[in-house]
Amino acid sequence: MRSFEHGYLLETAISHSLAMTLRAIGEFRGRQVLYSEQSPEVLETLRRVAMIQSVESSNRIEGITVLPERLPELVMEKTTPRDRPEQEVAGYREVLDDIHLHYGSLRLSTKLILHWHRTMYRFTGEKRGQWKDRDNAIVEIRPDGRQVVRFRPASALVTPEFMQRLVELFDQSLTEGKTDPLLLIASFVLDFECIHPFMDGNGRIGRLLTLLLLYHVGYEVGRYISLERIVEDSKETYYEALRKSSQGWHQARHDLRPWWEYFLGMLTAGYNEFEARVGTITSARGAKRQMVRRAIERLRDPFTIADLRRACAGVSEPTLKRALSDMAKEGRIKRLGVGPAAQWVHRQG
Repeated sequence: MRSFEHGYLLETAISHSLAMTLRAIGEFRGRQVLYSEQSPEVLETLRRVAMIQSVESSNRIEGITVLPERLPELVMEKTTPRDRPEQEVAGYREVLDDIHLHYGSLRLSTKLILHWHRTMYRFTGEKRGQWKDRDNAIVEIRPDGRQVVRFRPASALVTPEFMQRLVELFDQSLTEGKTDPLLLIASFVLDFECIHPFMDGNGRIGRLLTLLLLYHVGYEVGRYISLERIVEDSKETYYEALRKSSQGWHQARHDLRPWWEYFLGMLTAGYNEFEARVGTITSARGAKRQMVRRAIERLRDPFTIADLRRACAGVSEPTLKRALSDMAKEGRIKRLGVGPAAQWVHRQG
């Protein structure tokens, strides 16, 4: 909650490179719908693979592993978990399933977070779904085996109040719309990890919250590319960014930018991988033109070729103009004016 109090994050300056990254991710989001309609079969394969990788990576980051041959069966609910690691994997899968299937109806709340924690541990039979009842610490284990306290989270006594306040401040900031939603989500996750509200499972719940909140603002790459795997692949950088941005958090003197940069970099990597995997779909003859036609159908009246260019980044100018011309001849759209500033509108009926 420290990042949201008294407009703290609004006073954090961002670099030109960070601003450009936000813009690029926004363009990725604009193209994801176009890509998602190209080949349902390919996307379904990506979805299944991402589901398995997400369950595996998010748990493996925390040292929870299962036999590779058991993992697909556990994720697809074709077997019963038979030991503690498998029970935790199965619980994580249930929450992830819930997000993928029902994110539109899942409202962020402390009740939801507690429910997820209870679900994640439901196969273990342990009493979960409650805030921590004693103070905890984030500990780093050095190569020589020594344990070093990396960060002391909020105390157990104030955790319920801090979590309620964090959710309220995040919702308020999102509604006010004074900064990019991606920076708000990154800041929420950082504050969640600094509060560290549970005795166990904070990292996994934080990554699940990341996915849900990204879905809420229209960034759905996590459906097809495992963001958790990207985090695992960059685990050292992930922990270092959290460490840097958590310093001074209790006094609201922390620097959000290292974590923002990591968070946006992780999301950019996900979209780059997604487009690389589905890009060959649009290289088929006629596929790009069809993609442009779908984009035209979605644009609001009136629109210009510049609007279409932004919606179809990477598509050549002749392809854009050809699609406009074809749809005009078919009576689907009508041009108003001439030249580059000409506007277009959809014909009714």
